[in-house]
Amino acid sequence: MRQLISRIDEALHERLRARAASEGRSVNALVTEVLEAAVTKKDEREALRDRLRAAGLLVTPPQPKRRPPSRDAVIASTRGSGTAVSEALEADRSHR
Repeated sequence: MRQLISRIDEALHERLRARAASEGRSVNALVTEVLEAAVTKKDEREALRDRLRAAGLLVTPPQPKRRPPSRDAVIASTRGSGTAVSEALEADRSHR
């Protein structure tokens, strides 16, 4: 691991120290994260997601409780329905 020595003014150092303390970590860990974020290219969606998460606004939709039925299962469940399903679909499509 490499060391980086940098000169920063006292006020900036104090703000870094206060933020690191409020987050329960070291100044080194905070500075490393900030520098990593500055040089890591993220796509726009990921960057937006990170900003929303940091602001407490990220909403994750709930996952379905079960998997949707397979195509074969759907076909099997409609077998014997005659032409009613096909006619209903055709009628719906013709009204669009």
